[in-house]
Formats: sequence, structure tokens, C-alpha cells
Amino acid sequence: MANYNVCTLPGDGIGPEIIAEGIKVLDAVGAKYGATFSYDERLIGGAAIDATGNPLPEETLEAARTADAVLLAAVGGPKWDTTDSSKPRPEQGLLAIRKGLGLYTNLRPVRTFAALSDASSLKPEVIDGVDLMIVRELTGGLYFGKRERFFDEDGAGADGAKGQRAYDTLEYREYEIERIARQAFEMAKVRNGRVHSIDKANVLDTSRLWREVVHRVAAEYPEVELIDMLVDNTAMQLIAYPRQFDVVVTENMFGDILSDEASMLTGSLGMLASASLGDGTALYEPSHGSAPDIAGRGIANPLAQILSVEMMLRYSFDMADAADDIARAVAEVLDEGWRTGDIKQADTDPNQVVGTERMGDLVVAHL
Repeated sequence: MANYNVCTLPGDGIGPEIIAEGIKVLDAVGAKYGATFSYDERLIGGAAIDATGNPLPEETLEAARTADAVLLAAVGGPKWDTTDSSKPRPEQGLLAIRKGLGLYTNLRPVRTFAALSDASSLKPEVIDGVDLMIVRELTGGLYFGKRERFFDEDGAGADGAKGQRAYDTLEYREYEIERIARQAFEMAKVRNGRVHSIDKANVLDTSRLWREVVHRVAAEYPEVELIDMLVDNTAMQLIAYPRQFDVVVTENMFGDILSDEASMLTGSLGMLASASLGDGTALYEPSHGSAPDIAGRGIANPLAQILSVEMMLRYSFDMADAADDIARAVAEVLDEGWRTGDIKQADTDPNQVVGTERMGDLVVAHL
């Protein structure tokens, strides 16, 4: 019997509630498929700041490094919001663990469920059959570049005005672009053979380098179609004609924004999981935030967390059959009409609007 050690990071807000349902489903998979899962719960984000003053304590990073996989829920909340760059923020813990584990690839699958076609703000005929994968570079770019905020007493700007100044540096190295591009083309080989590479090459030198390197990698994959698209056009095309996309590869900030936009094709961020892969232990998490406004009420949608368990089984534990089983179970629960509040529709039976724990129980029952 295979045994896997999972480092669990409940984080903040609804995190502890939804991660409990992910663990519940993982235990059910273990019972069905002859595997055992042990859990090592650690602090990250706001909870870690409160306990240690650090959004990513060293013991959390070490536990993640030695685990077989990391299951994260969510971090952040207004309690820790600040514009003071000297104070820690929960999101710094998320950036630091990705960097610390060498996780340079973020996968965000966006697929629509037929049962939720009316939950999207777009017409059903626009989103029908959408099945795309966003491949986002995760450890370079603007989020990790040199930054500074200071008071300009000399008025050195073009207008001679004094006052506060700030800058953030967007930088990419050739090897960073090459490895993420290769991930995208490898994925397209086993999907529908099409890669959209997203940049802003009409303005940014980093994007011009991005485009050059992606084209060089593309030459090694003649069976895969490559399409360059500017990021502003992509934002429009995701809404106008989302079915054109198969694999979408882009840099860190563009990927952050576009993946949140793409999530609304499904009708709710509560439906989308993600995987962060690279040189170290892989990390799996929902694409949504910590939703502190509903924390503790037992009404959060756990399906994105459960679908992140699906990705964990697929990419870390080589349990594709079990991963497919979770996807089937989630689809069947939705087909039967069960909904959490965020995905309920006008015609949803009020008796089938359920809370976090009940939704987890339904998925387990279908497993």
C-alpha cells in the first residue's frame, strides 16, 4: 500500500473549512484505491503572521520541502491589509513558498460544467465546451523584481516635482522563458495541439525576448500550432470566443490577471483549482481567495479545493484513475442539482443549496 505525506496549509478565512473537505475526499480515495495519506499541518499567511510575525515560517517551508505534496487552501484578509511595505502581508508567504520550492509553473485548468452553464455571466453558447489550460510562469517577472518606494526630495523627475516615488522591476531571463514554454508545448502535445503565447511585445522588451524564446522552442514542436497574442487582445478574446484557446502560456502578472478573468467563464472562482510545479515539492490550491466575509459560516464552496486534490493525484501521485474518479464525482453532484450559494441559479431547488461540509459529503458519496 502506497503512503503519501501531504503538508497541509489551511491558511486564513475559509481555508480551514475547505481544506477539511479536500482531506475528506483524499481519505475516501485512499480507502477506495489502496493508498494512505498522512498530514502535516503548518502555518502560512495571516495565521502565520499572527503566530510568528512571518507569513512563511522556516519550519513551514522545511515541512513542505520534505513532503510528497503540499495542499494549500487560501491566504489573506483585510486584517493584514497594509500599504506599509515594511510590514508583512499574507501574500508574501505564498510568493515565498513558490520561490522556496522552485515552483516556476502554475497550471490553471478552466473547464465548464454543463450543469453550470447558466451560472456564468456569458451566454451558454459562448462557454459551451470550453476546456483550456493556463500555463503561468510563477517565479519571475514583476512580482519578484527589485522594487523601492521613497521620497524624491530633489524633484529629479521630468516635471521637477517632489514627492513620493515607487518602482517595480519587470525582468526575465532567457532560461526562465524557455522552461515555461517547454512545459506549455509538452502539455499541448497531449491536448489539442495549440499554444497561445501571451505577451505585450509591441511595448515591452521583456515581451520581445519572451516572443523570441517561445518561437525558438516552438521549432522543436512542429506538431503544435503557435499563436502569438497581445495580452489586451487576449483579455477581450477570452470573453468573446473562449473556445479558441487550448494551452495559454504567459508571464507571471499577465497570467495572474488572465486566469482570474478566465475563471468567470465557469461562473465562479469556487470551481477552479491550480497546480504549481517545478523543481521541488508540488503545491496544489484553489484559485480563489480566503473570502473572510463568509469565513466560519459553513457556506464556502469546497469544490475548487477538492479539484485541487484531483490535480495532486494526477501530477504528484500518478493516480490518474483516482483523479478521473473525483472529476466524475464532482460532475455527477452538479448534474443532480446540488449547489453551494455561489453557484446556485434562479431555478435551483432551495433544498439542494448546501453548505461546505455537505458538499464534501456528496462528492465522497459519489466516489
